[in-house]
Amino acid sequence: MQISWIRVVEFRSYRTLNWTPAPRLNLLQGPNGQGKTNLLEALGMLVTGRSFRTSRIAEIPRLGAESSSLAGELGRGEAEPGARRTVRRTLTKLEDGGWQNAGETVEWARVIAFGWQDLEIINGAPGARRNFIDGFATRLYPTHLATLVRYRQVLARRNRLLQGGWQGEAGAAKLEPWNEQLAEVGMELIARRRKAVAALQTELARVYGALSATRGKLEVRYRTALGEASEPAALLAALARARGAELRRGQTLVGPHRDDLAIEIDGTDARAFGSRGQQRLVALALRLAEILPVTEAAGTAPVLLLDDALSELDPGVRAEVLRELRTAEQVFLTTPEPLPVDGAAVFHVNGGGVAAA
Repeated sequence: MQISWIRVVEFRSYRTLNWTPAPRLNLLQGPNGQGKTNLLEALGMLVTGRSFRTSRIAEIPRLGAESSSLAGELGRGEAEPGARRTVRRTLTKLEDGGWQNAGETVEWARVIAFGWQDLEIINGAPGARRNFIDGFATRLYPTHLATLVRYRQVLARRNRLLQGGWQGEAGAAKLEPWNEQLAEVGMELIARRRKAVAALQTELARVYGALSATRGKLEVRYRTALGEASEPAALLAALARARGAELRRGQTLVGPHRDDLAIEIDGTDARAFGSRGQQRLVALALRLAEILPVTEAAGTAPVLLLDDALSELDPGVRAEVLRELRTAEQVFLTTPEPLPVDGAAVFHVNGGGVAAA
């Protein structure tokens, strides 16, 4: 998949921008604070309708603007029906102060974004790793996001009941229908996460080996208190065992919202490796390992948005990353300093403008 052109109006630091990127590797150079990350965000939002940086729409429009808009053309194989689509998205401030996000859905369009926040996948709390695997699963399975939203709704309702302090048979009766829903939707969520992790691991072995042949074997495993169980009955039984503790604490203590992703190098937790460069490489490898599974699921390659992905990496590793990127389709890579990359289209980003080198 490729972005042929993009038009940006009142988006972050950009008042207006019309830009035609190259079809393969685009190198966005410029000092920090000049709009490189904002441009990546605009590209990602054009494709998916969502920001990879924030869920708060009010942060995205240019300061003081009442609306913001994006337009552009997305394309894939020329011979396919609907191979080129013009997409328009708008962010509009409502009378109540909220913001409305409107735009088309392109069923085959996908983006994989990498940024500094991805280090949280390695050394952050379990929630960061759950968000990572749910984001990946959503790119593979279109219904995964709806399942995740439904699970969170059921979980919130069940937690409110637990916080009411219900005891005895009356309390159990009130919880029962929510237990059943939580178990059914929760096991559906876990099943997709397991499939996503298995697909990721298959490609991760190749990618990490190519980027860092001397740095060990990188593996990911889905960790859940339910072990290998796959039926809702297992989660129902776990909820029954935890009922006393849940009533005391007023929250649901078992389920996919408590699960984690183990990330290990030669059997050792990746967090044990103190080098930020090593952790950045692991996080980048996880993102690059998404490319093939997402391509197979969507029927077209995703666009890569890589924000300062090469900083803190050794020169030899940088060269291997660039070699890997040349096998991808369209890539946008930011860097604060000039970077000699054969075959890349180089653009200077400065003061809200983008100019070819």
